[in-house]
Amino acid sequence: MAAMKPGLRYFPGYLDRNAQKGLADTLREAVKSSPLVQPVMPRTGRPFTVRMSNLGSLGWVSDRAGYRYQPVHPDTGKPWPPIPEMVLEIWRKLSGYAHDPEACLVNYYREGAKMGLHRDEDEDDFSAPVVSISLGDTAVFRIGGEERGGKTETLKLSSGDVLVMGGPSRLCYHGIDRVLSGTSSLLKDGGRINLTLRRVTRP
Repeated sequence: MAAMKPGLRYFPGYLDRNAQKGLADTLREAVKSSPLVQPVMPRTGRPFTVRMSNLGSLGWVSDRAGYRYQPVHPDTGKPWPPIPEMVLEIWRKLSGYAHDPEACLVNYYREGAKMGLHRDEDEDDFSAPVVSISLGDTAVFRIGGEERGGKTETLKLSSGDVLVMGGPSRLCYHGIDRVLSGTSSLLKDGGRINLTLRRVTRP
C-alpha cells in the first residue's frame, strides 16, 4: 500500500518493545503537567471521540473558535512540555526535513474512538512531512487522495509503527476508522496513543 501513495513511507515495528515502553512512560509523565482534554468541533461544539494534549513549542487545539496552534495548554495556560529527545530523533532520522518539528499532537484513543477523514493543513510549510508514531492497540488507518471522496485504502498501524506522510501524500485525506481493542498490552489501561509530529512555521 505504501508504494501506491507517492511520498508515503511506512516503517512497521520501528520501535521495539523496550523503546515503546520507555516512550509510553515519558508521555505519562508529560501529561501530568499537560493533561489530556476532549476538544470540540468549531461552531457545532460536538466533542471529538479522542482526547488530546501536545508537546513542543506549539500545540494544535480545536474549540468553537476554530482550529489553530498556540503555545499554551487551553486549560492550564502553561506552555506545552518539550518534545522528548527520542521522538525528535525519529523525526531527524525519517522525515528527510532539515528542521525539527514544533508540534507533537498526542491523541489518546479508547475503545470506540475514531478520527474522520481530514487533511493536516493548518501549517505554513507543506514541504515538511507529517510523522506519525503509534503506541498501544492497533488502529485501522484510512487514506485517500488530495480531494475529499474517491477511492481510499486502509493500513493497520500497530504499536511501534511509524508512518511518514510527505511529498504528494502530505495533503491526502486520512483518518482512523477504529481501534482494535486488546491487540496490545503496552498501555496499562488499554487503548492507543498516536503522536503526530508537524512543522508549523516556515524556517
